[in-house]
Amino acid sequence: MVRTLWIPQRTRSRISFPRSKSTLALDVRQDITVTTAIQPVTNLFDLDRAGLEAFFIGLGEKKFRAQQVMKWMYHQQVIDFEQMTDLGKSLRDKLNTHAELRLPKILHEQQSSDGTCKWVLELEGGNAVETVFIPEANRGTLCVSSQIGCGLNCSFCSTGTQGFNRDLTTAEVIGQVWIAANSLGSKHRGARRITNVVMMGMGEPLLNFDNVVPAMSLMRDDYGFGLASRRVTLSTAGLVPMIDRLNAESDVALAVSLHAPDDELRTQLVPLNKKYPIAELMAACQRYAARKAKTQITFEYTLMKGINDKPEQARALVKLLRRVPSKLNLIPFNPFPGTKYERSEPMVIATFQKIVMDGGLIATVRRTRGDDIDAACGQLVGKVMDRTRRQADFRRRIEAEVHVIP
Repeated sequence: MVRTLWIPQRTRSRISFPRSKSTLALDVRQDITVTTAIQPVTNLFDLDRAGLEAFFIGLGEKKFRAQQVMKWMYHQQVIDFEQMTDLGKSLRDKLNTHAELRLPKILHEQQSSDGTCKWVLELEGGNAVETVFIPEANRGTLCVSSQIGCGLNCSFCSTGTQGFNRDLTTAEVIGQVWIAANSLGSKHRGARRITNVVMMGMGEPLLNFDNVVPAMSLMRDDYGFGLASRRVTLSTAGLVPMIDRLNAESDVALAVSLHAPDDELRTQLVPLNKKYPIAELMAACQRYAARKAKTQITFEYTLMKGINDKPEQARALVKLLRRVPSKLNLIPFNPFPGTKYERSEPMVIATFQKIVMDGGLIATVRRTRGDDIDAACGQLVGKVMDRTRRQADFRRRIEAEVHVIP
């Protein structure tokens, strides 16, 4: 880091006239203030291609340098400027002075017996987030976090018990993809390892719009990770105005965490529903689906025993989704310590799926993965700085519920 000495000359003259006309008091003072100005250093992982082009223009370079450096960063996974051999020495010197390539640190890595991988990544401030890779026969899906904790307080979500700390930076979002790609290797048996990225990890992505959208741009950029737009999915609990903004500013697939077919139950499970009820949410989804031909909205529905898995609720779901081009992702609840909810029985899940499919919906059941590595979102991350004290309150309530009087 380069420090430059800045010495501003600040001269102030003060002339005072005392009551006696025979005396003129003149007091002139010169103040010289010496400060140290630190040249700002830019983490290039915070910039999408347009931002990187602007950065190089600001350095007095041609904007094509952005493409060169992005290929090193994302295709070759090189994060040392000195190893970028097609850059001249003078440009490398500029980058070493004005830029850095800083990523989250791996705190913990686990692999499940079914091949699921989970990373706990340390961020600035001593906090952590989770990233999960789920391999399947014809795809490899990476689940990425957008916030440290979450402020929406969904009652069935492990992350929701931790409260909200802060948004992730663009570098911290795209850094999760970079770290997973680096750990897994870009190819497996000739096929791409990470074929899909879903913004379904810790946090509500649309509440971190200005950092998440550039990161998704890097996921889709040919000089980034080169994923097709339909293979990058943002999942939201239903922030209606931000769904419309996403519609206008980005081109990714949309998933909506629904979890109930009526407002009364959904408000209990997803408190945000009180502000943006189901009718408003469905209208926003219709607008998003109308953006271009063959667009479908994925609706996520976590099945919890005796809560939202009844046949009449399946029929209500069919009626609700019939007017929206959509597909339904049925998710067996993934229990976490202290939760009051239970996973629906396999036969109940199968019956629910049959009812909605007979009603004309496309419905798949997500196979539970990573049970042996605490795969419920936010479960493994451990202590997260809880500025709302929600995690402490949650633990006290659970301890009170399970306390047995001798």
